[in-house]
Amino acid sequence: MSTRQAASAHGHPESVADIAIVGAGMVGSTLALALADSGLKVILIDGGDLSPQPFLPKAPFEPRVSALSTASQRMLERLGAWPGIVARRASPYTDMRVWDGSGTGAVHFSAANVHAHVLGHIVENSVVQDALIERLLERDIQLLAGVRVEGMRHSQDERLLSLADGSQIRASLVVAADGANSAIRRLGGCATREWDYLHHAIVTSVQTEQSHRRTAWQRFGDDGPLAFLPLQASNGEHWSSIVWSTTPDEARRLMALDTPGFCAALGARFEYRLGRVLGADTRLCIPLRQRHARRYVEPGLALIGDAAHTIHPLAGQGVNLGLLDAAVLAEELLQAHRRGERLADVRVLSRYERRRMPHNLALMAAMEGFERLFQADPLPLRWLRNTGLSWVNGLSDAKALFVRQALGLAGDLPALAQSNVPAE
Repeated sequence: MSTRQAASAHGHPESVADIAIVGAGMVGSTLALALADSGLKVILIDGGDLSPQPFLPKAPFEPRVSALSTASQRMLERLGAWPGIVARRASPYTDMRVWDGSGTGAVHFSAANVHAHVLGHIVENSVVQDALIERLLERDIQLLAGVRVEGMRHSQDERLLSLADGSQIRASLVVAADGANSAIRRLGGCATREWDYLHHAIVTSVQTEQSHRRTAWQRFGDDGPLAFLPLQASNGEHWSSIVWSTTPDEARRLMALDTPGFCAALGARFEYRLGRVLGADTRLCIPLRQRHARRYVEPGLALIGDAAHTIHPLAGQGVNLGLLDAAVLAEELLQAHRRGERLADVRVLSRYERRRMPHNLALMAAMEGFERLFQADPLPLRWLRNTGLSWVNGLSDAKALFVRQALGLAGDLPALAQSNVPAE
């Protein structure tokens, strides 16, 4: 797409857009696709390379994965990115088993509880990203790759972005989709509430002796939760993505182990539910911190995805919140555009905030509650979590409600995620 260009007062080229999206990750790319062919001038800016990488079926799994919900799948289908995902690799899962490693409580959730085929798909983040970029390259969106935003200021009723290459972008609306350590959120002076979990997460892909049986497994222990998320089997091998949350000292000890030592420790912690752990790929260790912006919007500025909120990566659900942010913001912007309203008007942007902030806060509170309950040492709380898990396991209605939440089908859904909206 060609945008109007002019020389700025400082002699640098200046591009003009209706919307500048900073960050072409999964959430920013989804927003750009949702705004394509709308008549709005959209520029998508990213500091990295935006060329889809050739997919090699025998390549190791990427350590960072997401559990895409049914709602997210619907959005990606309607935006044309889902075929590119399944053509690479995506691992459907039908069940979830959760248990207390320090007691006897356990609960089993199944897609069959709500007559669904799957609970979701475990997909490597890079697979989702490449499928989205492929679609963006076919659409009426300008991509600026390999450039960083170094400054942002008000210029009349617009925002002026200064890029590292000396160029500038003038936009009515800037959208921060640049992740948990968002430069745009910082440049915009957006306040956040943050706190450390006092845990680190070890993430990697592991091969197990037995099949995961298309099940997501989550064990809660005294020092943190451990998740095994099913990956697509190949050559008769059984692979899962793990997220092992533990104390910083224990994380350092585990990261220092050689691969056989790590696999032995992991198998024991997981109670050999899938037999022995036979091998592990490269491990990453990520300090865990929860963050939530006090406001998602300012005049001419909106935050989406991890730039607005980050949650515990235990079940890989964070991206679903971000994709819903993108779909709702696109919906509100397109409606405002049709009505002739200013996209930068905080009254327009607040409609997005009102729809998304309560949902995001509720899920963050639920994750925080789980984390605190399962790290509680007092005996009455241990009894409560054991009894509570077993009690919930016997309540079909409660389990069905949980499954609908996991599918992403509860609450205020944007049209892109609804079942009764025809695909393009």
